[in-house]
Amino acid sequence: MFQGRVHKYGKNIDTDVIIPGRYCNLTDAAELGKHALEDLDKEFVARVRAGDVIVAESNFGCGSSREHAPIAIKGAGVSAVVAKSFARIFYRNSLNIGLPVFECPEAVDGIAAGDEVCIDPANGTIENLTKGTRYTAQALPPFMRQLVEAGGLRPYVEQRLRERAAG
Repeated sequence: MFQGRVHKYGKNIDTDVIIPGRYCNLTDAAELGKHALEDLDKEFVARVRAGDVIVAESNFGCGSSREHAPIAIKGAGVSAVVAKSFARIFYRNSLNIGLPVFECPEAVDGIAAGDEVCIDPANGTIENLTKGTRYTAQALPPFMRQLVEAGGLRPYVEQRLRERAAG
């Protein structure tokens, strides 16, 4: 379960706005997180708290295929992103680094900035605790939930290798 306050954005939020190219020489997630969305929303990093959720319109994460974008979002403390649609490479990069993403147009339309939401990745429910409404996105398949729970593809593979070596 993921629970946090909503930071809401519009359409076509591209990876250059999520993390400007001038920071792509950074490799530490927390350092990248200090610059997440700064060219779009200068106050984002000051407002975001661990567990918060980004909600956005369509085509979130379009632009370049840089993995830095979902890493920066996760490094800023965001627990999940809900959008009407995602750029496919951003969607996969997000899951690969352990950032859960959910497509749910109805939730985007019904959730406002500042609302408190709770997301259950196992069944895809997105509950707006502020308004008392509930939406259903496609649940993450079991393998994708395992990736997210492990913290991303690399930790997942390392865990599986350790298990294989031990057993």
